Amino acid sequence: MEEQMLLLDKRTQAMVESYIPSGDTLEGLVCFFSVFADGTRLRILSALAVTELCVTDLARLLRIHQTTVSHQLRLLKNLGMVRASRCGKVIFYSLRGDTVNDVLCKGAEFLGL
Repeated sequence: MEEQMLLLDKRTQAMVESYIPSGDTLEGLVCFFSVFADGTRLRILSALAVTELCVTDLARLLRIHQTTVSHQLRLLKNLGMVRASRCGKVIFYSLRGDTVNDVLCKGAEFLGL
């Protein structure tokens, strides 16, 4: 590929290049944002943005199988997006911090929803 002159000055080029993610940062961002590319996970995260819920309640609210909910919650928990707390025999899930809800709200705002 023929090398072409950049229209950017060296300082701006360096600033842009430093902002572009690579390596572990890029992999982490891809993993984080891929969560939001699945409708079931989006629905689970949206429900958990309102209140903590158990698998049974999530399955009923979303009208999907408990095994599907459990599988998605395990993935979300492993990524650190949700946390689990036990109350007797029941495990309740909730969002871990405000970041996920902020992303959901910003996405809806961006789309004008």
